[in-house]
Amino acid sequence: MPNIVIVGTQWGDEGKGKIVDVFTEHVKVVVRFQGGNNAGHTLVVDGKKTVLHLIPSGALTSGVTCIIGNGVVIDPEILLEEIAALQAKGYLIPKKNRKGEISSPLLISDKAHVILPYHKRIDFLREQKAGRDKIGTTGRGIGPTYEDKMARMGIRMGELVDPELLKKRLEVIIPEKNYFLKTVLGAEPFSFEEVYDVYSELGKKLAPYVQNTSIFLSEAIKKKQNILFEGAQGTSLDVDHGTYPFVTSSNTVAGNACSGSGVGPTAINGVLGIAKAYTTRVGSGPFPTELFDETGEQLRKIGSEFGATTGRPRRCGWIDTVVLRHAARVNGLTGVIVTKLDVLSGFKELKICDGYRYQGKVLKEFPGSIDVLNACEPIYTTVKGWKEDISGIKKFNKLPANARKYLQKIEKLTGVKIMMISVGPDREQQFLLKNPFRA
Repeated sequence: MPNIVIVGTQWGDEGKGKIVDVFTEHVKVVVRFQGGNNAGHTLVVDGKKTVLHLIPSGALTSGVTCIIGNGVVIDPEILLEEIAALQAKGYLIPKKNRKGEISSPLLISDKAHVILPYHKRIDFLREQKAGRDKIGTTGRGIGPTYEDKMARMGIRMGELVDPELLKKRLEVIIPEKNYFLKTVLGAEPFSFEEVYDVYSELGKKLAPYVQNTSIFLSEAIKKKQNILFEGAQGTSLDVDHGTYPFVTSSNTVAGNACSGSGVGPTAINGVLGIAKAYTTRVGSGPFPTELFDETGEQLRKIGSEFGATTGRPRRCGWIDTVVLRHAARVNGLTGVIVTKLDVLSGFKELKICDGYRYQGKVLKEFPGSIDVLNACEPIYTTVKGWKEDISGIKKFNKLPANARKYLQKIEKLTGVKIMMISVGPDREQQFLLKNPFRA
């Protein structure tokens, strides 16, 4: 009965969606436990690409129940668009059982918070006013929604689907938001009607999916069904453990799989960290191994490093095992999965960062201060690259010798075993070294 958490170990975009999709053949439930539609998980099946922003990456596998947990913030319009697009392809279709009862392969927590139009306007205007000091937010209202959650003035899915409750909450909240928009941001206010009329209708459409998903998960655990908990973004974007303040607005680490889903920590049996074979970052913030030369451009071009959600070009650099060790510690990793190893084919030499030089000192652990991190210089070990195309390889011992040495070096420096290697974007372009769902 392994229940596994999947998390990113860098700054997001590590390929979590593909790995979750691959593992869905071993599970009955996939749970998204944090973030919002600022995340983009790309799945490629038979050469066809699907990008998911809110719905868990188990959506393309028949017989899997996808759950959007209470830790996620939901834009109802985006979610309905995503549901419609998947159903048009034959996915997420409700089914009848022998008793004639209809069951949905998608369930939404009644405790998940709702992104409303004032959240998006506040997010955009704040970032605009920040100018050069901007965080690099996607502007989708994620941060302001989490703020309202913590300020106890948010609206949850259980209220969105109840017109009377929604009306009652908006009558209190909208005047306060309008005051902030007008006096602080100098922006146009919202009328009660333009928000209520639209969102009460959206609530009606989403109502069939909404329930107490914590109870559903508890029953699945009792039945010993395998569950996969899917995180968004990466460890270094965690609001507590990342490069604060250049972080996302939620806890991206494995510990949040419990509070963001409504299960206890004893339900978790393992944590797998996804690591790209090099490092990327979108938006502002420190990035010690970032490359500003032709090598960085080459990584971006070969790896198609453009955001699945924003389309923004990703900053690229060498792999950083200081970042990976930090992720191993704060997540309690039981294994690592390396993605995009194929992108490194053709490089004569590769560099691995194993420490930072700061004011004459060598740092082996990730500093908590971004001022320190910004002043750090990476300390590299240089290893030989390989020329061979590895995109069709299915076994570790078939990899070029230098590719094997590269992976073994990462394993040694991080202290965590590699359990899977991805050598291309398609569902089939990967191979397991150890299956976490088998003893």
